[in-house]
Order: sequence, then C-alpha cells, then structure tokens
Amino acid sequence: MTNAFPNTAQEFHENGTLKKPNWLRVKLPTGEGYKHVRGLVNEHKLHTICESGNCPNMGECWGAGTATFMILGNICTRSCGFCAVATGRPTELDYDEPQRVAEAIHLMKVKHAVITSVDRDELKDGGAEIWYNTIKAVKMLNPDTTLETLIGDFKGQKQDIDRVIEAHPEVVSHNIETVERLTRQVRIQAKYWRSMEVIRHLKQGGMRTKSGIMLGLGETLEEVVQTMQDLHDNGCDVITIGQYLQPTAKHLRVHRFVTPDEFAYLQKTGYEIGLDHVESGPLVRSSYHSEKHLFSGRPENKD
Repeated sequence: MTNAFPNTAQEFHENGTLKKPNWLRVKLPTGEGYKHVRGLVNEHKLHTICESGNCPNMGECWGAGTATFMILGNICTRSCGFCAVATGRPTELDYDEPQRVAEAIHLMKVKHAVITSVDRDELKDGGAEIWYNTIKAVKMLNPDTTLETLIGDFKGQKQDIDRVIEAHPEVVSHNIETVERLTRQVRIQAKYWRSMEVIRHLKQGGMRTKSGIMLGLGETLEEVVQTMQDLHDNGCDVITIGQYLQPTAKHLRVHRFVTPDEFAYLQKTGYEIGLDHVESGPLVRSSYHSEKHLFSGRPENKD
C-alpha cells in the first residue's frame, strides 16, 4: 500500500521475506472451550475454514464456543493464490452433511453461526442445493440461532444464488478479496465485476450483504478506497478488512504488513463512504466477530 502512511518501515529476514510485526502475534489455542469445539468438530466429521484456512483467530473463536463450518467437502475446484484450502478433484457430495452441521450447531448452543464452502465448479448448480438444505436444517433445529453464509460466486448463475436467498439466512457474504487490478493474480478463476454483480443481486433479493478485502498483496490506498466505494455502490452493507498472511511458500508472498493506524484510517473512510459496518484490523477475517455484523456498526449507532 502506498500514500497512506508512507514512512512506516518494513523489517526483513535474511532470506528477503518480511518479518511479522508484533501486532500480528496471537496466542496458541488452549482452554476447555477450545477442546469442546475441537471434540464436536471431530465427532461429527465436520470441516471448518478455521482449520483449512489456517485462521489466526481460531484459538479465540473456538475458545468462545464458535466456529465457521465449511460445507461441500474440503477440496476446492479453484486455485486462488492466497488460499490454504486444498485444490483438486472433490469427493462425492455428502447428503447427510446439512443435518450434521445443524446438530453440531445445536450441541454448541451458539446464538450466531457462520457457514462457508469450497467452490464446486464441477457441479451443475455449484452446490446450491446443499447450501439450501444446510441453511434450512440449521434453522429448523436451531430456530433462535442467527446465520451468516459466506458463499462463492456460483459462476454468476443467478438461479443458484437465488437458492441461498430462498433459504433466507440473516447475512450473506461474498468476498471480493482484493482490488480490481490484482484480481486475476489473486483469485485466478474469479472476476471482480462478477463478484460485484453477485453482491448486487443478493441485495436486490433482500439480503443483508457483506464482503471482505485482504491487504498486503501490492494494492494502493486509492485502489482499496475505490474497492470499498464499488462495494457500497453495489449494495454491500458490511465490509471486513484484514492483513493477508502467506500460508505456505507456494502461495502469494506478502508485499507489506499494514499498520493498525492504516486499518483505523480505512475504517473511518468506509463509514464516510456510507457503509453500514466496517470491521478493519490486522487480524480481522471475514467471520471474525460476525455476530456484530447483523446490525449497523456506524459510529452514530454506538453507545
């Protein structure tokens, strides 16, 4: 990022890679709450993006009794340059998965649940029917639990997106991930404006909409602000902004570690643009503190 706080120094290891700053250090997962969630995930043979995506907040979230479930298996048909989820030929669909997810959420007694999925481009509907069945199963067994769904783009097929809308989760998120210029490099099979159209269609369908951006991949301040503006213009209510962390040596490298002050600046800018809720910080991920994203986070709405 340039032109935001240009005097911030970046420290490097001898091999030329960036040193992780102190503000990105997190505690290792421990505690009874973490062990309880780990046990439920294993017992019900569930996949979580917390594990598959190497989320830095797993210890905090699992310790609080929450997790982001990942449906449609744990092998993705896409090969995004930032993502730690395995890429390859997915296994057969598990039609019992929706009920198992619903039962796990019930046992965890969570008030707000998040569900995401791998991309299943080989399926005619992209997995839309499993999405519909999962949302319905969760709501039937957990009528008091609110639900956020983090979906892919379904190749822009509106009839498949409509199946998610018809199941009516409280929030539907679709991550733009990066700025327009870097989309082909970062997301490879995805398209910037197709994702914007997905968000627009969700909003037109009456959904509370959400998207996420990663920083540190070589974007400029102006590009980030423009992306936030594009999201707002296409009906996005909530944006999460966090630091990209390279999961393995094979993935895209980190160009820069963005400072907490810069994240605070972008949060302020997002509210000035007119976004309803902006979650912005180095360790922010799409599902981090997602229960807060049900409502407006604008400063004038806070006590």
